[in-house]
Amino acid sequence: MSSTMLMIILGLAIVTYIPRMIPLVFFKSEKIPASVQGVLKNVPFAILGALIFPGVLTISDNMMFGIVGAGAAFLAAYLGANLIIVVMVSVSVLSTYAYFFS
Repeated sequence: MSSTMLMIILGLAIVTYIPRMIPLVFFKSEKIPASVQGVLKNVPFAILGALIFPGVLTISDNMMFGIVGAGAAFLAAYLGANLIIVVMVSVSVLSTYAYFFS
């Protein structure tokens, strides 16, 4: 393995470690307010939605695949399903849709 590759791995490790370490240093003895905890719990879902939604609208072959898949995922999530269940429902619905309408 080259030294450049090792430097890249070390840099990625440091960049990944710093955001995880900062809250432990600054909030060691203090409790995070409930309102801030509520916001922080929703950040991963907001980021995931921001990353996935543009892809739903930019499917080149058939835009209905994106709409049907997103609709199935939104419905499963709205009904309170776990994240892995939401993904499985969306994939199942899209597989069925592709079988009958492609």
